[in-house]
Amino acid sequence: MAAMVFCASQAHAVDTAQAAVNRALDLVHSHGASARASVNDRYTSRGVLVDADGTEHVRLERTYNGLPVIGGDLVVHSRNGSYRSTSVSQGAPLNLSIRPVVGSDEAAVIAGAEFGSGFVGMPERTLSVYARGHGAPRLAWRVRMHDAQADMTYIVDARTGALIERWSNLETTAVTGRANTLYSGNVPLVTNSVIGGYELRDPTRGRMRTIDGSNSRTSGQIYKDSDNVWGNSTTLDLATAAADAEYGASMTWDFYKTTFGRNGIGDDGKGAYNRVHYGTKYNNAFWSDACFCMTYGDGDGVNVGPLVALDITGHEMSHGVTARTAGLIYSGESGGLNEANSDILGSMVEFYANNSHDTPDYMIGESIVPANVPGSPGQHALRYMWKPSLDGRSPDFYVSNIGSLDVHYSSGVANHFYYLLAEGTTPKTFSGVVHSSPTINGASLPGIGRTKAQKIWYRALTVYFTSSTDYAAARVATIQAAKDLYGATSAEANAVAATWTAVNVL
Repeated sequence: MAAMVFCASQAHAVDTAQAAVNRALDLVHSHGASARASVNDRYTSRGVLVDADGTEHVRLERTYNGLPVIGGDLVVHSRNGSYRSTSVSQGAPLNLSIRPVVGSDEAAVIAGAEFGSGFVGMPERTLSVYARGHGAPRLAWRVRMHDAQADMTYIVDARTGALIERWSNLETTAVTGRANTLYSGNVPLVTNSVIGGYELRDPTRGRMRTIDGSNSRTSGQIYKDSDNVWGNSTTLDLATAAADAEYGASMTWDFYKTTFGRNGIGDDGKGAYNRVHYGTKYNNAFWSDACFCMTYGDGDGVNVGPLVALDITGHEMSHGVTARTAGLIYSGESGGLNEANSDILGSMVEFYANNSHDTPDYMIGESIVPANVPGSPGQHALRYMWKPSLDGRSPDFYVSNIGSLDVHYSSGVANHFYYLLAEGTTPKTFSGVVHSSPTINGASLPGIGRTKAQKIWYRALTVYFTSSTDYAAARVATIQAAKDLYGATSAEANAVAATWTAVNVL
């Protein structure tokens, strides 16, 4: 009987979601100007979010004459069938020929000249409409190429052969140079009992697991153990880094579940998996939506240790959440916001875990730097959210050419915004390091606290951001999210606006 009730409930949920999609499609047709719609557009749903008051937010992908539109996605907001607004980045309705001058093979050659000749398999080529940015939409080839180290998308103009844009499909941490973990001390882990012992798989969190990704051992083998004690807190035991990765993934799962009610990365109860010991002295970690997995290198052992610290695991899994919601394209300002989202929510995972061995702060990756002395004021980190320029490359404040920077540096402005929104300008000490944050206009900001700040940011990401959201649109989206949560004239909404102004996003 219980199974029958579950199935009926599930069927009702599907029916309700489909009804919301149908209503959204009707609203797109009746409010075409807001959606930048043309008669040749068609739409498919990517997800439905319903607020407690019945407000529906339906995320749609657009095609034009059968071609996918890069940057054409939108979110339709309504309540009781009445239109409220549309979140859309595409600038105007589409009106262009879909007949290419440059063929798919030529587009692959153009992309290959950038990628190099060592790609694996045949390049993927998809004729598309490119509608990102403020220029006129263009017919383009979307070319994807990969090898053991890189997975790149190139956008090639299908009329002129010009390379329009490129981005990596591996969303990385980006560095330069009872489990006994490397960074988080002795922590409990939920594992799976199997014949002969245990395996590093969590049945309570979507069966997420950790596998050996090393080139020197059998790649893809899940970690197994006879006594259910994992690692020895040093790199001498290869299970130590695996324990860190599994622990970080479990804390990230719990953070999203407890804080936002999100059931796993895809909000579908399915667990992603970790690959550890990837490559040889690999100084990076990355999320790949293709495998729905996180991959962690061991670092070079001199400048960087294994990249399995708590804030990095939270960072990588948060890339997965972005991929399953806003889909922020990993290039330009949207790419910077993508990276910032992972830094922001990865840091909030660290605060959620509140681990005494890896204490929470607004430094990204400080635990993986062997030269650091815990608690010392001169901590080295990958990024510093309260003052991004401390890394020597990230701007503290918005500038007009920020989209031309690497996404790990253009993210700095959003990181800075979030720190100021949560903590304000009064200096505070985290992990023994004083966090003193400047503003461009000299404003003193009190901060609204992490609890409110993370709710505002997450709602903006999941409800209002689209694949091409830039900094100006992020300001609008987060203000609206604050109004939704706390009221149109609330102190929180005013604080969001003032904080963006303080980092020069106007």
